[in-house]
Amino acid sequence: MLTKKDEIVLEKRGISAQQIDDQLKSFENEFPYLKIKSAAEVGRGIVKLDENEVQSVLRDWESYLQTDASILKFVPASGAASRMFKDLFEFLDGESEEPENAFMMRFFSEIQNFAFYSDLNEVCLKNDHLYIPELIKNKRNKAIVANLLLDKGLNYGSLPKGLLKFHKYADGNRTPMQEHLVEGALYAANKSKKVNIHFTVSKEHRLLFEKHLSESLSDFEKKFSVKYQVGFSEQKPSTDTIAADENNQPFRDKDQLVFRPGGHGALIENLNDLDGDIIFVKNIDNVVPDSLKSETVNYKKIIAGLLVGIQQQCFAYLKELESEIISDEKLAVIAQFCEIKLNIHYSDIKSLSHNELKSYLITKLNRPIRVCGMVKNEGEPGGGPFLTVNSDGTVSPQILESSQIDQSNTVDKQIMQQSTHFNPVDLVCAVKNYKGQKFDLLKYVDKKTGFISLKSKNGKDLKALELPGLWNGAMSDWNSVFVEVPVATFNPVKTVNDLLRTEHQ
Repeated sequence: MLTKKDEIVLEKRGISAQQIDDQLKSFENEFPYLKIKSAAEVGRGIVKLDENEVQSVLRDWESYLQTDASILKFVPASGAASRMFKDLFEFLDGESEEPENAFMMRFFSEIQNFAFYSDLNEVCLKNDHLYIPELIKNKRNKAIVANLLLDKGLNYGSLPKGLLKFHKYADGNRTPMQEHLVEGALYAANKSKKVNIHFTVSKEHRLLFEKHLSESLSDFEKKFSVKYQVGFSEQKPSTDTIAADENNQPFRDKDQLVFRPGGHGALIENLNDLDGDIIFVKNIDNVVPDSLKSETVNYKKIIAGLLVGIQQQCFAYLKELESEIISDEKLAVIAQFCEIKLNIHYSDIKSLSHNELKSYLITKLNRPIRVCGMVKNEGEPGGGPFLTVNSDGTVSPQILESSQIDQSNTVDKQIMQQSTHFNPVDLVCAVKNYKGQKFDLLKYVDKKTGFISLKSKNGKDLKALELPGLWNGAMSDWNSVFVEVPVATFNPVKTVNDLLRTEHQ
């Protein structure tokens, strides 16, 4: 199946023949649906903090910030912005010079409200010798779009979201990358006023990110009296996956094996390489201007404070579990913590002997922890929080995509439809054990939770495999706590017109 030439290619990528074999078996056998017990909701898998609890966890976070702990913001930022401009590309390729649908009509009627308007105006003048209002008046709308999307102009159609101008300010408009610098200063600066941020970027855009950072850093350090430590990494070639043909054999193009990026789940490798005590995870496009940041910042502190409190209790119990003479009563208290605070349920727990229960509790407590903000479902897309059955018979919180649920099963489909919340990708993670050692995060991935999709290359159909998602199967065996956060903390930009929403003005 694999030739000597293939083996050389695999060696360069850092991919073993066994990995290829496993991936091809995944195409053949497909991934099993997860067994779900129920949708998570407030009171059953999702915590809703009252005002006293909010104030308590905020104090916990402020106390934690006064230590020399290493706090890190991890921002997946490799996605290209091309999908943001899907409607604009269609307009550019269409026959009509004037907008004919509501989306494009709004784009042109409110174009002056975009943060990139001034830059676009200048490039229109340079390339077409007219400003935007004159081009619209002369029914040259396509010229405007071409100057926005193509490399003769701003090249926004080929840039990553992180480098586009999103928000307007009197002292200079900001990109999402810059907004994340601001966020870091507002909730992740430790006692030494050090802010650690790590962006995962594509190889082709890394130099652009580094240049943008060098142009921005000193201004934000002065503005917020902090010192930034910013790092970049790229998705590893070793996490690419083999493409398969209709017979589940390696797909080849001109006799070359075809590989595809493994999806955001591949970033667990990047996360695993970083050294941080507490790590925030948030997508690049979920940012708001300063006028609306207070609620976002406040809830970042809330979920972080909740995390450190839970972690401290886990650590205390793990130290007690080291004792040879721990009582049955104490084991019962720890088991109750696992059930009530960590939402880990095991129906056969009462059948365990003293030593079996002790071993079970050590296993459940001594692993990475994440607290995930969950937003009430108001029609926004996104994975959802569920209580799922694990391979060891326990039930625990997981974030699932709809493709992981068997919708031909009427019970599971009904459970999915009853889901009240969705995942906005608002995580804070604790990745060290009670002895201060880093967990190997790769050991906590459920490799049976990947995704298969149909794609094409040069007119030929192929099957593509995505690794278990970063906040799905890649964190499957973590302790997960879900907490309700306001919808105001979730403001992604999926299309260019989303920037016209109140939350981005």
